[in-house]
Amino acid sequence: MLVVEPERAAAMADERGRRERGVKGRLIAVVLTALLPAVAMLGYNEFLSRQQRRLEIHRVAAQTTRQTASEVEHILDGTRNLLAAVSAIPAVVDEGGQPCIDGLKRIIDRMASINSVIVLDTDGKLVCDSNGREKGTDFSDRPYFAAARAGGAFAVGGYTISRPSGLKVLPVAIAMEKDGVLRGFIVAGIRLDWLQGRIEERGLLPGGTVTIADRDGIILVRNPHPEAFVGTRLIDDSMPLVRKRSAGTREMTGRDGVARIIGYEPVLSEAMPLFVAAGIAKEEGFASIDQASIAGVAIIAVGALLAIAAALLVGNRFLIRPIAQIVDTLERWRAGDETARTRLRGRHGEIGLVGATIDSMLEELDERRRVAEAAETARNLLVRELSHRVKNTFSVVQAIARQTFGRRDAAEYESFSQRLGALAGAYDILVSGQWQSGDIREVVVRALRPHRNDNDDHIALHGDPCRLPAQAVLSLSLVVHELATNATKYGALSHPDGRIDVTWRHDGAGVAFSWIEHCGKPLTSPARQGFGSRLIRSAFPGEYAPEAKSVFEPTGLVFTLHFRLDVAE
Repeated sequence: MLVVEPERAAAMADERGRRERGVKGRLIAVVLTALLPAVAMLGYNEFLSRQQRRLEIHRVAAQTTRQTASEVEHILDGTRNLLAAVSAIPAVVDEGGQPCIDGLKRIIDRMASINSVIVLDTDGKLVCDSNGREKGTDFSDRPYFAAARAGGAFAVGGYTISRPSGLKVLPVAIAMEKDGVLRGFIVAGIRLDWLQGRIEERGLLPGGTVTIADRDGIILVRNPHPEAFVGTRLIDDSMPLVRKRSAGTREMTGRDGVARIIGYEPVLSEAMPLFVAAGIAKEEGFASIDQASIAGVAIIAVGALLAIAAALLVGNRFLIRPIAQIVDTLERWRAGDETARTRLRGRHGEIGLVGATIDSMLEELDERRRVAEAAETARNLLVRELSHRVKNTFSVVQAIARQTFGRRDAAEYESFSQRLGALAGAYDILVSGQWQSGDIREVVVRALRPHRNDNDDHIALHGDPCRLPAQAVLSLSLVVHELATNATKYGALSHPDGRIDVTWRHDGAGVAFSWIEHCGKPLTSPARQGFGSRLIRSAFPGEYAPEAKSVFEPTGLVFTLHFRLDVAE
C-alpha cells in the first residue's frame, strides 16, 4: 500500500476541495441559467401588468372625478332651482319684512344643505334674512354679489365663513326679476360640512382621495382628513390644473407626501366654477401587483433553492463524488499505488460506467506492467549472462594472445591486452546502461583508469553530461585508450610535468571532443603513422560522420574529434 507524504496528502485534499467547489459552482450556474426564462417571463409579465394597471388606475381616477363633478353640478343645479323658486314667492319679491323672513325660514327648515337664504337689493343691501339679521347690512363687497350683478344670472362664490353663524359655506346667488325688471338678488349658503358628508357617502377606493376647490384653489371638500385640508390652498403643482382647458389625469405627489394618480376636472364655466380632483395612491393601486410580484419572486426563489439543492444532491451523488473518486484514483495510481481502483459501477450512472472502464484500463495496464517487468527481468538476466560470456570471451582471447606472441613480443601483447581491456570497460558501461547509452564522462574515466588515479591532477576533464549511443561508447573508449597509451609512451604522461586537458561539449548536431597535451618538453612529429593512429582515425563508423584531426605542436599533441549523435542504432 502506497504511503503518501502528509504535505502531498494535504495538497491533494486541497485540490480535491477546489475541484468539488468548481463542480458545485458550475451546477449552480446551470440551474440559474435554466431559471433565466422563468425570470424573464416574470419580468415581462410584471412590466405588462404594471402598464395595464397604470392605465386602469388613470381610467378609474378620471371616472371618479367625472362622477364627483357630476354630483356637485347636480347639487348646484338643485340649489339654483331652489333659488329660482324662492324668487317667485310674492312675500319675498314684493312684501319683504316679516313675511319674507318667515317664508325663508320655512324653506331653510326643510333644506339641510342650506345654511341661510338672504335677499339683497340691487346695491347689495340686505332686504330680509332667514336668520333674522338686521335689514340694510351691506353685502356688496362679496365676490359672489359682484359676479351675480355682472352676469345677471346664477353665480357661485368661493370658500366663505358665514358672518352670523361662523359656518363654512359655499355661497350661490341668482338674480331676482319681476316683469323683466331686476328687483335684487337671492343668495344661499351651501353648507360645506353637508357637502363633505355627501362626498363621503360616495366612499373611496383604497388609498383614494377626493378634493373640491374653488376657482382660487381654496379647498372646499377633502376626503379623507378634511380637518387638515379644508380652507387651505392646493399645492403649487395642482394650481395650473385649475385653469386647464380640458379634463385629464396625471401622476403627482400630494402635500402629505403620498404619490398618487389623479383625475381632474378644471373650472370650465361660470355654471360649474369649481375644481374637482380624485386620486388613487400608487402604493395602494399597485398593491395587488406588488403582492403578485413578491409571490412570483418568492416562488422562483424557492424553486431556485429547491433546484439548486436537488442539483447539488443529485450532482454530489452522480457527478461530484464519482468524479472526485475517479480523479483521486488516477492521482493515487500515478503516485505509485498500483492497487488504486474507482470501484464504480452502473449504479452511479454514466460516470459509473466511465469509472468501471477506467478500472478495466488500470487492470490491463497493471497486467501489462507485470508482463513488462517479467520481460525486463528476463532481459536483464540475459544481458548479465551475455556480459559474462563476453568477458569470458575477452579472457579467452587474452589467453590466446598471451600464448601466441606473449613470449616473442611482450610489448605488443601488452598493447593488445590494454586495448582489449578498454573495450571490456566500454562493455561494462553499456551493461550498466542497459545496452542503450552511456555518459561521455564515464566513458573517458573508464578508458583513462589504467593511466590515472583519483588524486592524479595530470589529466583534467571538462564537459557537461552527455549521453552517447552504444556504438559511440565503444568507439570513443578505444580512441581515448589509444590517446592515453600514446601519451604514456611519447607524450605528456611520459614526463613528470606533463599535463592533459580533455574537453567535450554538445554543440547541437553532435559532440566536439578535444585532447590537448602539455608535455613540458619539446615534441616532434612522428616519422610514420602507427597502428594506434590508424585505429584512432577509423574507430567511429562512417554513419557518425567522424572528423578527426591531430596536430603535433611543439608543446604537445592537439587532437580534435567531432561526430554526430542523431544516428539510428
